[in-house]
Amino acid sequence: MTSELTGKDAGASTTSRLSHGLRQRHLTMLALGGVIGSGLFVGSGAGIKLAGPGIVLSFALAGLLALLVMFMMAEMAAAMPASGSFSEHAERAFGPWAGFLVGWLYWATLVVVLAVESTAAAIIVHDWIPVLPQWSLVLIVMTLFTAVNLTAVKNFGEFEFWLAMIKVVVIVGFLVLGVLAILGVLPGTDSPGLANLTGQGGLLPNGWSGVVSALLAVVFAFGGLEVITIAAAESDNPARAVGRAARSALWRIGAFYVGSMIVVVTLLPWNDSKVGKSPFVAVLDHLGIPAAGQVMNVVILLALLSALNANLYGAARMIFSLGKRAEAPRLLTKVSPGGVPRPAVLASAAFGFVAVALNLLWPDTIFLYLLNTVGANLLLVWIMVAASQLRLRRTLLQEHPDGLPVRLWGFPVLTWIAIAAMAAVTVLMLTDAGSRSQLLSSAALAAAVLVIAFVRGRFRTAAH
Repeated sequence: MTSELTGKDAGASTTSRLSHGLRQRHLTMLALGGVIGSGLFVGSGAGIKLAGPGIVLSFALAGLLALLVMFMMAEMAAAMPASGSFSEHAERAFGPWAGFLVGWLYWATLVVVLAVESTAAAIIVHDWIPVLPQWSLVLIVMTLFTAVNLTAVKNFGEFEFWLAMIKVVVIVGFLVLGVLAILGVLPGTDSPGLANLTGQGGLLPNGWSGVVSALLAVVFAFGGLEVITIAAAESDNPARAVGRAARSALWRIGAFYVGSMIVVVTLLPWNDSKVGKSPFVAVLDHLGIPAAGQVMNVVILLALLSALNANLYGAARMIFSLGKRAEAPRLLTKVSPGGVPRPAVLASAAFGFVAVALNLLWPDTIFLYLLNTVGANLLLVWIMVAASQLRLRRTLLQEHPDGLPVRLWGFPVLTWIAIAAMAAVTVLMLTDAGSRSQLLSSAALAAAVLVIAFVRGRFRTAAH
């Protein structure tokens, strides 16, 4: 199998092949940048309201689940690199219906998220430049990043590298300042000791139910890790690249997410209204950083743009792969001389441009509406990833007698634990009024895709 085609496409012309312009540093930053987004900088406040200092446990549990899923993806991607990644792996494990379901469900999720991220970015800039209407800012953002993704993949990699680098530097700076303040060695600050961890109800002021509720609020903040397994197919050494990116993400993401939450709940009371609204701004204000709110708005904007860039790339490669497997229009498989699937990029960006009109018509409500329609699609994709890895592990070992390039430890115990955890999250979402509608909307979308896959399969069978 080639690095970007399934076996049935291996004989295709080289003009339909993707390039190999991504380097190791691109994939490493893609792994980090993909998950350091507004979910950490802003969404964590909602989790702190629910769990108090227990938010550290919520993030640790959510991060552990996400990392297990990422290593399952990495194991399959290193052994069978392909632009469709986990969609192609699901197809190989369970048949065309599974690849069709996972591919289209993931693509639909990403294109809606593109509209969400471009709208959120436009809202931030509109506050700075109110003379520019919100819809025009969405148009500018979508045009810029569509242009980036239409050029050589190395340009996408460089763009994403530097956007992600800025986020990483900010997080590292935040952690350094926070640790110094906790130790009481930062000028103008006194060490809080354990007062904020033991006061206001203690470590678990709302009990374990608060930790579980916060888990639901933060688990999807880790969405974005999947893109590195898609991007691996366009690196010069997919097996090595995806393995290194996954292993580096293991400790860095833990340090960034869990470490940031430890800093926040140690320095400030968890029930402080400022913490619930924007934890990072609250800490920076506490440390006397000038214009902390605007500083974080800039960081959040960059985080949104980085995620938008990565998601557009991932969506384009996923629908390109679907086209290569005759599960999407064949037009989407056309590749430029530089190895860029431009029709796939344009098709994936299309809904982002639809969001321009939506922002023109409903600028005050469209953001939350789009956010709710994303639902729990990612959770369904993750469950299929785990099931595919269970099914394919024996086959992969037979195809790699010298050992798998990347291997999830503790197989199959950890895989089953991950599946049980995702099943538990699904049940919890059904019992939570705020999450139930998202889960049901995702289930309805998945059912619709399965019906299309069934009808399509019957039609193709009859045609033959």
